[in-house]
Amino acid sequence: MPVQFGDDVSAVDLGSGKLAVIKTDMLVGKTDVPPQMNLWQAARKAVIMNISDLAAKGVKTLALLVSIGVPRGLKERDIVQIGEGLNKGAREYGAYVLGGDTSEASDLVISCAAFGIGEKKRLMLRKGAKPGDIVAVTGLFGNTAVGLKILLQNLSAPSRMRKALVDSVLMPHARLNEGLALAETGAVTASIDSSDGLAWSLHEISRASHVGFLIDKLPIAEEAKKLAKIHKLDPVELSLYGGEEYELVVTVKPRLWKKANEKVSLIRIGCVTREKTLVLKAGKKTFPIEARGWEHFKTSLSKS
Repeated sequence: MPVQFGDDVSAVDLGSGKLAVIKTDMLVGKTDVPPQMNLWQAARKAVIMNISDLAAKGVKTLALLVSIGVPRGLKERDIVQIGEGLNKGAREYGAYVLGGDTSEASDLVISCAAFGIGEKKRLMLRKGAKPGDIVAVTGLFGNTAVGLKILLQNLSAPSRMRKALVDSVLMPHARLNEGLALAETGAVTASIDSSDGLAWSLHEISRASHVGFLIDKLPIAEEAKKLAKIHKLDPVELSLYGGEEYELVVTVKPRLWKKANEKVSLIRIGCVTREKTLVLKAGKKTFPIEARGWEHFKTSLSKS
């Protein structure tokens, strides 16, 4: 198998060093659609979820098939919103929705299957991280966790920050250009998207690669720090366990770190260790990084 079971994608060998790379991911209203997210945004997010996983492998999505479960009571204009959101998400990244299926369901369900073609030698998997590799991310963490608290708990925020924090949840973006550029460098030894949270993503690479991590610089967004201070929240908790960021979490060969950074602005957060433990270092103290994040069977975004 070109990609072992348990990675972000599946693949079929096409020969001549090419792979058909396939991903399916499902958006469900109760667990994936927060209050104030409209149907256009929800549909767009369903597409972004899939494109982000292919991006983490260094593959551009070419086309998607979409199956939609429609709750009774949705109007024609609602269905149009969903269709327009799907198209917007796909066209943002140069892909097309080719078709799919529609049926009635008790909750909104948008299930996408994304397809792309990648080069076997450049595919970035969860496995492959080696002791001594540099751990890096493509962006900062914590804003989506705060944004969700604003939406779910009516957490107050200065007006100048509120829109940016809420938009981080309602309008996520896949790091496609970054994933494609990093794959070209050959510098990345393991890669995953961070939609389930930074901590969970690190644990997934750890399990697949049979390594550990020493994280000595958390990439906490300034907005998250400020809101954490105002509301007496833990910024470490927000950045490690929030989820929904859609950044890339990668391990990079030290000798190719400069080359990777010339292509993509990476944030170094730690290093890969031989010991299979995940540790956060803060000053002279160390803390275990727990294997938790966004869990669909335990988490609901509904108001009830």
